[in-house]
Amino acid sequence: MSKITEKTILLSIDEMQSIFGQHDKYIRKIEDNLGVEIIDRSGELHIIGTDKDVSKAYGIIKELAGLSDSNNDIEEQSVNYAIQLSEDPSEEEENEQGSVLSQIDADVICHTISGKPIKPKTLGQKKYVDAIRKNMIVFGLGPAGTGKTYLGMAMAITAFQKGEVERIILTRPAIEAGEKLGFLPGDLQSKVDPYLRPLYDALYQIMGADNFVKNMEKGLIEVAPLAYMRGRTLDNAFIILDEAQNTTPAQMKMFLTRIGFGSKVIITGDATQKDLPSDTKSGLDVASAVLKKIDDISFCNLTSRDVVRHPLVQKIVKAYEDFEKGKKNESRVSSIKKRERH
Repeated sequence: MSKITEKTILLSIDEMQSIFGQHDKYIRKIEDNLGVEIIDRSGELHIIGTDKDVSKAYGIIKELAGLSDSNNDIEEQSVNYAIQLSEDPSEEEENEQGSVLSQIDADVICHTISGKPIKPKTLGQKKYVDAIRKNMIVFGLGPAGTGKTYLGMAMAITAFQKGEVERIILTRPAIEAGEKLGFLPGDLQSKVDPYLRPLYDALYQIMGADNFVKNMEKGLIEVAPLAYMRGRTLDNAFIILDEAQNTTPAQMKMFLTRIGFGSKVIITGDATQKDLPSDTKSGLDVASAVLKKIDDISFCNLTSRDVVRHPLVQKIVKAYEDFEKGKKNESRVSSIKKRERH
């Protein structure tokens, strides 16, 4: 039977308010996930449980206290990530010095039109943002909810507002769930708008609708389907290709060879959500194999650990990742058995 131990930590009133959350929601989450009891005695927190669990809970509270001391609001996602760090730290996370959450939180990319700061929320996202700063072309690969497109948009708008680029170009292949553009109602613009809606949404939130419209009318911001990129050379632009798993190898090569001087490119995609015909190779998969050794091109692989939507989304993504791994292992074992029989 594991020995029960107790550890105390002294917190300020502000730290207590931030860490406990509304109706003590955050502290209860820590208790439920780690199987410890946390008692407040006039600002002195007593953590009771097994040695291992108490140490984890103590580390989580110290992380959150560091976040609070930086005058940041503690959100449920921060608490979830701190718990995740304590339970299953990656090698990269274990090697980080000091408060991991505070280091991530200090990296503010820009602010939304309402003044809310946009920043990475996990180490994977921080690595992605740093790669965008350092490299000319960055591939952001990973499941839904990992901030691939949104953080890329924030970096593009920041570069545009600082005068580092002259324009922003956002593009997507117009392929979705088996539908063809010709069957959709309206003119060409109304046909492609639904595919580009996530890009518009991010622009409105960060830049504001009026500012976006003004810059779009001047041709400084362009949102267009990938087919419009053919035959152009894109100089001094910040270019984002979203949903790149739905490009063909020819489309991806066409896009990459459009890039001109003074430009920066982000290519995002989720290899598990292809809408291409089953017999068509993805341009994203081919590019990942062909370009991985070229300098100034970075590949950032985000995982379920970097999902910053509802916690249930993270569990769904993780379940699908495990399922796909299981299928690959079964296929590998089956092929080995076939070779042995022959």
